[in-house]
Amino acid sequence: MTTATVREAVVRFLRDTGMTTVFGNPGSTELRMFRDWPDDFTYVLGLQESVAVGMAAGHALGTRRAAFVSLHSAGGVGHALGAVFNAFRDRVPLVIVAGQQARSLIQLRPFLGADEPALFPRPYVKSARQPERAEDVPAVLAEAYRIAMTHPRGPVFVSVPEDDWDRPAEPVTPRTVHSAFTAAPDALDALAARLEACARPALVVGPGVDDEDALDGVRTLAERIRAGVWISPLSGRSGFPESHPLFQGFLPPIARQLAARLAPYDVVVALGTPVFTYHVADDGPPLAPGTELFHLDCDPGQAAWLPTGTSIVTTLRPALEGLTGLLRKEPDRDPPPPRPAPAPARAEGHITPEVFFDLLRARLPRDRVLIEEAPSHRDTLHARVPVESGGGFLTTGSGALGWGLPLAVGRALADRRRVVCVLGDGSALYSVQALWSAARHAAPVTYVLLDNGGYAAVRALGRRIGIAPVPGTDITGIDFAALAQSFGCPAARAEHADELSAALDHALGRGDGSGPFLLHLRVTGSAGTLYEPWAG
Repeated sequence: MTTATVREAVVRFLRDTGMTTVFGNPGSTELRMFRDWPDDFTYVLGLQESVAVGMAAGHALGTRRAAFVSLHSAGGVGHALGAVFNAFRDRVPLVIVAGQQARSLIQLRPFLGADEPALFPRPYVKSARQPERAEDVPAVLAEAYRIAMTHPRGPVFVSVPEDDWDRPAEPVTPRTVHSAFTAAPDALDALAARLEACARPALVVGPGVDDEDALDGVRTLAERIRAGVWISPLSGRSGFPESHPLFQGFLPPIARQLAARLAPYDVVVALGTPVFTYHVADDGPPLAPGTELFHLDCDPGQAAWLPTGTSIVTTLRPALEGLTGLLRKEPDRDPPPPRPAPAPARAEGHITPEVFFDLLRARLPRDRVLIEEAPSHRDTLHARVPVESGGGFLTTGSGALGWGLPLAVGRALADRRRVVCVLGDGSALYSVQALWSAARHAAPVTYVLLDNGGYAAVRALGRRIGIAPVPGTDITGIDFAALAQSFGCPAARAEHADELSAALDHALGRGDGSGPFLLHLRVTGSAGTLYEPWAG
């Protein structure tokens, strides 16, 4: 005989799977879920639904397990969809539950009701359902958790009518799905033979390497075959130690430029990346003649749409181990020359991005997590602040702004390690409410906000195609330090280069238990070259 309610069965399942930190923004259609809220659960309130999803994503990336998100009906889901899009593209496992009006009212199109809720978040979730019966809710949530955690990982969505929570239901026992799988031996044999016979191999590392904790396998393979290593365009994760002598740099999101970077290589092996992530259109080919591509990834859909090359559908760790073991001959080739380091920046008067990133590199603790959402300065950051370890760098791999600020909160709450988050002024304004959550939960995050007075990356794109000025790209008159303080987050401001060292020392010198801090820097000068016209 059933003795549990839906709510009790779901709470038990969340506890059994470790999802006891709940991120959300509560509304009327979720109230019954919170009856007798358990003392061992933590509710992290986001003051906007996209903030809740971003914080949950940071927590999931830090714990390497799915995070639970509670959203409010149709309007709340709509607010959150930009962040859900990011989580889907970045393969972040989230179990998203949205409230729905009572089953007895659904046919009457009630206030706050969601029409066809399972269709609303598609295609940016792996699965979306509203259970047919209240008693099915715990089993559907358990299935959603398994789907979220199966490679390629990602968000799932379940709509729950508000009167389901008090109905009887059977508890669900968690079970394990082992989703690691490897390619057929003949596919790896063929790739190993090409790597032994080729003259100039390269690896292209994508976010899947970090997601699957495969960095050590990539490093071993690169050293074994003496391959140059590139990071894929606009990757949302780290994937290779950037001070390693084999590291060559970051591929651009423009076809001609990307093909030119890879043209010196006869065999390119892409690992956990779609490779051809373009942001602006040109008429260039995917690869130059004579460059052969092999693509290893766990997502069969991604393998299907790739425009060229041989795709091998596999998870990376077993494939890398098997591939390295198949290599018999020592390569008769020299390794590529190391990437040259940029010249030190000169501090003269106003703060430039180059000066800031040089100082940041010298002051970052070795075990830090660096989060970036400053599109105007991303290439400058990559040139001057090398990432050394798996999980050491996070950003949006899909481009919907407002991700970085809440992502840093959730990542810091995952293990209470201090996170450094570099933001642009435009990006910060999409999710500035997350500063309140950071302060309320004493999240150990140092925010450094680079204020260049607007959407400089959009201006650069405009210049590339002959549009200048671009309307709507200026943002002025905002005191971000005062705004942070109004949310309870301590803050400071600096405008001149001679203030920067002391201000940065103060911002970074806080202990892991001392909560958030925001440093507002007015920057001038280079906005990066990523989208500027290129004649190469």
